[in-house]
Amino acid sequence: MTITKQAWGVADDQPVDLYTLANVRGFEVSITNYGGAIVSLKAPDRNGTFADVVLGFDTLEEYVANPRFFGALIGRHANRIASGRFLLDGVEYQLTPNNGVNHLHGGKGFDKRVWTVTDQADGDALRLEYLSRDGEEGYPGNMRAQVTYALADNELRIEYKAITDRPTIVNLTNHSYFNLAGRGTILDHELMLNAAAFTAVSEDLIPTGEIRSVTGSKMDFRKSRSIAAGDYDHNFVLNDYDGSLRPAARLYEPVSGRMLEILTTEPGMQFYSGNFLDGSFAGKGGVVYHKYAGLCLEPQHFPDAPNHPNFPSTILRPGETYKHVSVYRFSCV
Repeated sequence: MTITKQAWGVADDQPVDLYTLANVRGFEVSITNYGGAIVSLKAPDRNGTFADVVLGFDTLEEYVANPRFFGALIGRHANRIASGRFLLDGVEYQLTPNNGVNHLHGGKGFDKRVWTVTDQADGDALRLEYLSRDGEEGYPGNMRAQVTYALADNELRIEYKAITDRPTIVNLTNHSYFNLAGRGTILDHELMLNAAAFTAVSEDLIPTGEIRSVTGSKMDFRKSRSIAAGDYDHNFVLNDYDGSLRPAARLYEPVSGRMLEILTTEPGMQFYSGNFLDGSFAGKGGVVYHKYAGLCLEPQHFPDAPNHPNFPSTILRPGETYKHVSVYRFSCV
């Protein structure tokens, strides 16, 4: 594998670069240290033709201006936290509200920060690091996050780590929008989720605390089926959670034959069908992103986890190391 680097501009008075990881099979992923975002990811169809299968932008300026989290690293705490409040060791913390009264994806989160590239690992991996200071967006503790991208054969592996000097909460993920056709909508994609339950939500998409069976509902993706015309922005409770790497999702696009399998160590998978994309802006190549232009499959802990004792905990304490691995494996049928 090789890694090439090019200057990509300036954000927050800091230089921003674009790194491209490529291997002998032709797989290629481009990542910027602005938000750690995956800018492009090229995979072959059944005829061997490569296409970019993630949504995004052509320029740094568009990533800075757009709030839709395209390809970005999400933190400190992915997903929604009700009213931006949580209790930790008897102390209530107020986070920045940025989704109505709620807190979403860390406020001005890791997606809007310039990360430091600490290592290119002799062409084997790209390692990014960010120090989130005590009080940033309301979070307690100085928390150092490290994310490593590695491309091997037909897989992109993302490894997340974090440490803190005070008790805090952490939930990291990647927010790539996939379209395995490379164009059009994702409504003909077929999805399988290794999940027998999901976290029920209120009208503003905040979990009620109920873990509900998918049986007999539109949430049942235990067998691969077309996404069709459905709006999804829900967290699915993945089966067999024990912290080990295991299959979580499979996405298939029948025309190109491209298949994406996701393995993760995480307990949940947020499936978002791109239903809030509204055609109000254009992405790469000037393509307008309408509703369902791409979908997100985000391995993570559950939304609003700090406020639900029955959810897996997202608390990180000094002396502990937060770890999370997700693998994105491409193939053709």
